[in-house]
Amino acid sequence: MDPAVIGARLASSVVAPLIKKLFVKEGPGAGLVNQPVRISSLVSFRGEKRTLTEKDLDKLAAELVAQATRHAGPGERPCPADEDELVAEQLATTLYALGDLDMSDVQAVQLGHQGLAYELAHATRTRGRTTLRLSQGGTLLHERLLDTACLHILHFFTQRSAFVPRTLVDQSGRLSELITKIDILIERIPSQTAQDAGFERRYAEYMIGKHSTLTIVGIDLSHAEATWPLDAAYLSLEAVSSSGEERPLGAFAGEPGGSGESPAAALPTALPADRALSGHQRVLLRGVAGSGKTTLVQWLAVCTARQESLRGLEQLIGRVPFVLPLRTIARQESLPSPAAFLASVHNPLDGAQPPGWADRVLTAGRGLLLIDGIDEIPERDRERTRAWLSDLLIAYPDNLWLVTSRPSAVDDDWLGAQRFSEFTLSPMSREDMAAFIDRWHDAARQSCRTEEERATLGAYQSALHTAVRTKQDLSRLATNPLMCGLICALHRARRGYLPPGRKALYDAALSMLLTRRDTERHIYAPGDVQLDEEPQIQLLQRLAYYLIRNGEAELDRDRAERLIEEALPSVPAARALGDAPAILRHLLLRSGLLREPSVSTVDFIHRTFQDYLGAKAAVEAWDVGLLIRNAHDAQWEDVIRMAVAHARPRERAELLGKLLDVARGDAESSLRLFLLAMACLEHAPDLDPAIRKEVTRYAMEFIPPASVRRARALATVGPLVLELLPPPEGLTDEVAECCVVTASRIPVDAAIPYLARFADHPAVGVRAQLASSWGRYDTERYFHEVILRLDRDDLYFVAETMEHLRLLLDTGPRPWLILRGDFTEDEIRDGLDGEEVTRLRLNRNGVVDNLGAAIGHLVNLETLYLTDCLRAVSLTGLSDLPLRTLVFETPGLSGVGVVPWRMEKLTALERLKVTIGHASMERDFPPNITWLDLHVVHEFLDTAWLSSAFPRLRHLNILFPSGADRSIDLSPLAALPDLETVTINVEVSGAASLPGVTVTASSAFARPSAGAGSP
Repeated sequence: MDPAVIGARLASSVVAPLIKKLFVKEGPGAGLVNQPVRISSLVSFRGEKRTLTEKDLDKLAAELVAQATRHAGPGERPCPADEDELVAEQLATTLYALGDLDMSDVQAVQLGHQGLAYELAHATRTRGRTTLRLSQGGTLLHERLLDTACLHILHFFTQRSAFVPRTLVDQSGRLSELITKIDILIERIPSQTAQDAGFERRYAEYMIGKHSTLTIVGIDLSHAEATWPLDAAYLSLEAVSSSGEERPLGAFAGEPGGSGESPAAALPTALPADRALSGHQRVLLRGVAGSGKTTLVQWLAVCTARQESLRGLEQLIGRVPFVLPLRTIARQESLPSPAAFLASVHNPLDGAQPPGWADRVLTAGRGLLLIDGIDEIPERDRERTRAWLSDLLIAYPDNLWLVTSRPSAVDDDWLGAQRFSEFTLSPMSREDMAAFIDRWHDAARQSCRTEEERATLGAYQSALHTAVRTKQDLSRLATNPLMCGLICALHRARRGYLPPGRKALYDAALSMLLTRRDTERHIYAPGDVQLDEEPQIQLLQRLAYYLIRNGEAELDRDRAERLIEEALPSVPAARALGDAPAILRHLLLRSGLLREPSVSTVDFIHRTFQDYLGAKAAVEAWDVGLLIRNAHDAQWEDVIRMAVAHARPRERAELLGKLLDVARGDAESSLRLFLLAMACLEHAPDLDPAIRKEVTRYAMEFIPPASVRRARALATVGPLVLELLPPPEGLTDEVAECCVVTASRIPVDAAIPYLARFADHPAVGVRAQLASSWGRYDTERYFHEVILRLDRDDLYFVAETMEHLRLLLDTGPRPWLILRGDFTEDEIRDGLDGEEVTRLRLNRNGVVDNLGAAIGHLVNLETLYLTDCLRAVSLTGLSDLPLRTLVFETPGLSGVGVVPWRMEKLTALERLKVTIGHASMERDFPPNITWLDLHVVHEFLDTAWLSSAFPRLRHLNILFPSGADRSIDLSPLAALPDLETVTINVEVSGAASLPGVTVTASSAFARPSAGAGSP
C-alpha cells in the first residue's frame, strides 16, 4: 500500500475517541472561560491531575498504528511488520511533546494541523528525546499518523466549550470539512495500489485537459480564440425534481402541512443542476436542446478530476469520472464493459490502464458515470441501452450515475425500476441571461486587439442587455445557453442588429458561420476558391438529413464523403474545391458547423443545427410521410417545428393537418402530438385560419392542465399557451395552481398580466407559486402587479436580491421570509427588522457562516430553515432566540450528513429535521424535542441512542435515501414514554415492543408485526 494514502484511512470514529483521552475532561463551569488556554494545561498525562500514564499513551499510539495497517492487503503494508512497535513508540514520544508546547489552543488552531505536527516533532528533537531509526515506509507512516492525530486534536480544541468560536469559526469550519472528506475517502478508497494511484493521476490530468474548455459560437475560427475556459463559461442552471412541482417547506413527515404550516405552503423542489447528484445516487436529467446538459457533464467530470474546491460537491470526493457519450458508444456492435470504457470513447490512455482498474474503481463504489444523450441514439437502441445500464447497476450498485436526455425522448419513469430520480433543467432566468451575456462578452473581449474594439464590444454588451430585457421575442429565444450564445455572437457580428424570430435567427447564424465571418476577417487571399453560402447549405443539409433519417448522431467519414459525392451533380459549384474528401475537409475546417469528435467520424457541433438543416432538406424533398411517421419520436420534434418554419403556407397546412390526424388516432401520444402542433404555430406566421383554429381547438382539450406534470409539459409550448389558459374564476384550487405553474414557467413579461389575475387567490399553493416566481420577471413590474397584492397570511415571501428584499420590507411587515442566494451577514442583519420576522428560510446561501451575527437580533424568530447553507453549521449566538422549529437540510452534503454545532443551546426547540451520516450520533441535542425527522445516509441506524438523546420524543420519521443493508431494530425506542408514531422507509423489527405506538414502514420493506400499533 502506498504510504501516502495510509494516513487518510483512519476514520474519525476510530481516531476521535483515542485523541479525546489525551486531554482532561472539562469540569462544570468550563464554559465560562472566555480566554484561550495553554495546551500543556489540557493534557491528561502531565500535572497533578493526570489520568493517562505514559504506558497508556504507548497503548494509544499502538492502537493507531494497528488500525492504520489492519486492512492492508498482501504486499501493501506501508512498512515492515517488525517496525509497527517502533512506529508506535516514535508516535507516542512525539505526542508526549504536547505537554511541552508553549502555545494556546487558539494559536494551535491558527497554526493548522501540519504546523502543529511540525511543532511537536521540533519539540521532541529539542528536548533530546530519542529519535528512532525507521525505514522510509515507517517514517512516512509516522508522519501520516501524526498529521491525522493533529487534525483531530485541533478539531477537539474547536469543539471545547472554552474555545473562542467567534474568532476562529472559519478555521473550525475548514477542519470539520477536512474530517468529513477524510471519512468519505475511507469509504471510497479502501485499498489503492501505487500503480492504480499513479494511473488515476494521469487519467485525472487527461480529463481536465479534455473537458475544461467550451467552444464559443461565432467568435473566431482559430482554436485559441474559439475556446472558452469551462471555469468562466459554466453557468449553474436550476434543476427541478420531476417527482412533483411543489413540496412543503421542510415539512415533517407524518404531519399535515409540515411544522404546523398549511399543506399548500410550498415551493418548487429545485436546486442547482450540479447538485442533482447530492442525495441521489442515480439521476436522469432532462433538458431541451442547448440547455446545458453536456456542459454540466463536462463540469462534473472536471470537478471530480481536480478533487479540489468541492465545497458543496462533497459527493464527488474520491471518485473517478467516466464520460460516456451515447452517440459514440452506441454505434459499436455492443455497449462497453467497464474494461472497455476508455477504448469506447477513444481515450488514448486506454492501453495504459492497469488490468482490472475500472472494475476495482466501480466495485469500490468510487465511479461517477456520466452517460450523455439518450435522445441522440436511435429509438431501436434505447431498450438495449437500458438493459446495459441495468446490468451495470446490478454489478456495480454503489456508484454515482447521471444520465441525460431531451425531455420527451424516453417515457416518464423510464429508469424508475433502476431507482433513478428525475430532474428537468429549467429555462434560464433573466438573471441567468444577464450573467451569460456578461461572461460571453468578457471572453470575447480577450480576442480584441485594440482598445477601440473593446469599447465597441462594451457598447454591444450594454445594448444586448437592453434588447433582451425589452424585446419579448428575443427573451423567448435566449432561454438556454446555446441560443443565448448564438444571439451574443450574431449581435456582435451584425454590429448590434438582430433578426426577429427563430428561423430568421438561424438563417443569420448560418450566413455568419458559412460566409460572412471568413469574408469580413479576410481569411481568403486573392485567387483562393470560395464556396458561396447556398452550396454549403445544400451539402450540409444532405448530411443532416441522412443522420436524422437513420436516427444517428454521427456518421463515418467515408459515408460522409459518399453522400457529398452523390450530391455533387446537383451542386456543381462545390466542384471548384475538388473531390468529395476535399470538400468535406473544407466543411470541417471552415463551416463552423461540422467537427470530428473522434478519428474518422463526423457530426454537427450541436444537434439544433442538424435538426434545422435536416428539416430544410425534408421540406425540399417533401417527405411529409416520413415527418408524420416520426412525429411521436422526441428526436424529430425540433425537425417538425423547423419544417413548418421552412414550408410554404399550403405545405404548412398539409403538414399540420396530417399531424392532427395522427394525434386523433393515437391516444397514447395524443398529448405530445397536440402540444407539438400547437408549438408549431409559433413558426407559422402565414397559415390557413381553419387549420390554426383546429390546432387550437384540440390543444384546448388539455387546457387547463389537470396535474403539475401536465402543467410543465404545457409550458414547453411557450408564450402561445398564455392566450389559451383560463382565468381564475371557476377553477378549483388545484387547477388554479397548475395554471399558475404553467404560466410562471414561461419567463416572458407577457406572462405577468395573466399571473396578476391570480394575485388575490385565497389558496396558499397558488400564492406560494406566485411568490417564488418573482426572479423570472422584471422586478419592479412583477412586484407592483403581483407581489404587492398577495395576501400575507401563511405565505412565505421570496427574495433573491437585495432589491427584492428592500421592496418587500419597505411595504412590510413580512413575518415569513425566504432569502434565496448569497445574502451576506451584514445584508441580513441590516435588512431584517428584529421584531417582525417569525419564520425565516435561508436557501442556497454559501457565504453566511456566523448565524449569530446574521440573525441573532430576530428576537421573535420561532422557525428557521437552513437549506443548502454549506457554511452555516454553527448555531452559536442563537441561544436567546425562541426557536421552536429547526430544519437543517444540506443537499450539497447529503451524501455525508451534517448536524449543526451548538444545537443543545436551543432549549426552546421542539421540532428538528437533520441528516446524519453514521449509525449513531454522539452529540448533545436540545432536551425538549418532540418531533424528529431524521435522514440517514449511512446504511444502518442504531436506534439505542435516540431514547437518551430525545427523551421527550413523540413523533419520529426516519428516511434512508439509499435504503438500509439490514433490518432496523425499533425495540430500544420502548424507553421513550411519550412516543406516539414512528415512520420509516425500510424493513424493521421489534415493532411489537412498542404497544400503543403507530409504526408505519414502507410497504416494499415492512415486515408484518403483531404488535399493537403496527400498520
